[in-house]
Amino acid sequence: MCGFAGLFQRLGAGESELLHWAEVMASTLVHRGPDDAGCWAKPEIGVSFGFRRLAIIDLSPNGHQPMSSASGRYTMVFNGEVFNHRELRQELAGMGATFRGHGDSEVILAAFERWGIEAAVTRFVGMFAMAVWDAERRELTLIRDRLGIKPLFVYAEPGYVSFASELRALRAGPRFDPTLDMEAATAYLRYLYVPAPATIFRHARKLLPGHLLAIRDPDAPLPEARPYWSVNEVAQAGTSAPFDLPDADAVEEFDRLLTEAVQLRMEADVPLGALLSGGVDSSTVVAVMQAAASEQVRTFTIGFDRPEHDESAHAREIARYLGTHHTELRVDGRDALALVPHLPDMLDEPLADPSYIPTYLVCRLARRHVTVALTGDGADELLGGYNRYIAGARVIGWTARWPRALRRLAAASLGSLSPEKWDRLHGTMAPRLAGTKLRKLGRMLESDGVEARYRALLSAWRDPAALVEGGRERPERSDASFEQGEDRPELMERMMLADQGSYLPDDLLAKVDRASMAVSLEARVPLLDHRLVEFSWRLPRRFKVRDGRGKWI
Repeated sequence: MCGFAGLFQRLGAGESELLHWAEVMASTLVHRGPDDAGCWAKPEIGVSFGFRRLAIIDLSPNGHQPMSSASGRYTMVFNGEVFNHRELRQELAGMGATFRGHGDSEVILAAFERWGIEAAVTRFVGMFAMAVWDAERRELTLIRDRLGIKPLFVYAEPGYVSFASELRALRAGPRFDPTLDMEAATAYLRYLYVPAPATIFRHARKLLPGHLLAIRDPDAPLPEARPYWSVNEVAQAGTSAPFDLPDADAVEEFDRLLTEAVQLRMEADVPLGALLSGGVDSSTVVAVMQAAASEQVRTFTIGFDRPEHDESAHAREIARYLGTHHTELRVDGRDALALVPHLPDMLDEPLADPSYIPTYLVCRLARRHVTVALTGDGADELLGGYNRYIAGARVIGWTARWPRALRRLAAASLGSLSPEKWDRLHGTMAPRLAGTKLRKLGRMLESDGVEARYRALLSAWRDPAALVEGGRERPERSDASFEQGEDRPELMERMMLADQGSYLPDDLLAKVDRASMAVSLEARVPLLDHRLVEFSWRLPRRFKVRDGRGKWI
């Protein structure tokens, strides 16, 4: 895991100037890579790369970046891991490729030389963001992994393009327009994160997951990024040709894929462990790890002083049952409040996910003992784990049959009291946060169309545009998940697809990346191996939701 930054600009800057700015931009990312630094520049082209390394595999200088391919055609900076590099190395060596070290960066470059950039990327199993200069084509290619596990930001104005692992590095470059994007601010107030490809800055963008952006002329407008993998296409193909398997066969194949995904992510030349919450997802990952390990797996959890938030007892029991080397830290409200002044710097862009604080605290705990940690993130989105997929789909489908006037009347009744008053009215008989849930139900009832009802279910504010001067709402990429058609998935699957395309990369994975990288910890998410994602979309619903509960398999 690392961080990188770079420039591609109109000719005129000398080598020393290009190297200076690459170093300045990369220096803002030292938390992502405290172990090594490097810069590279080609003044006759106007391109430069800066890099910060967190050494994980092959700790020797053979892993130093920026790195060039054997022929010198490709030069690359790379954040993340290609977990199937050993398999690719063996194949490439059989074709004549030679390697100095045992890391994945050399393998990536050899794959580019053998198969070309796009063909090679489709063979990678991993989490990655890359910037690659092709000297033969005189072309810069930016690449982001399929699910958006690793971030990549791009800024452009005439004659100048910059790119980096975090927005802070773009802001440190020689040119940056900090004008805010009011539409992005409006979207943030609705979802509590900024949906891609937007960022909070008007002229900066996130490269979408599963996309490549090839740039040949910094004077020209940025070309359209092109997908090399699409979760929408995977979902469409999977639901159109679902598996016809008995339970035992489906479970066996899922177990095989998950075991391979976990084992691939256990390779490291530094201490490795896992974040254990005590829930099904992280417990499953840890169980597979411990079964594959030759010694006790290190596990980490955070305990809270408020019982309604504390799951440490479950984690402790799972750790005892599996026989892991478990570390637990108790924290209270003061620990959380102490982080609040630092959140803007840690997050780099508005992100109001309250789980960031416990995620950061457990990452900080883990980093005292290990450099790599596996997590259980992603299972809810893949396998129907959120209650909104079950109850929400039922309510949306049920209320769609109501006359509009009846829906508006019910919505007005639910909105007549504040969430706090609803909570007091229901008293101890109500579920936790009943008032908030009823208010969201009211907003959903007054919305027209499936897409608008699901958006209301996710929304923090009813009309965020009214809160932002010059704000307005634009269509989001996830809206396409709700388009009607004979070959479209059912409602519950469309909700899951919308989340996999936006909430997962732009909130959940962004949170994990910022929290872990703030303490120089590499977080790996085996449940988001793209082969597991593809398999999940071919599973009929009964393997995900059964007897009213998600994640059956």
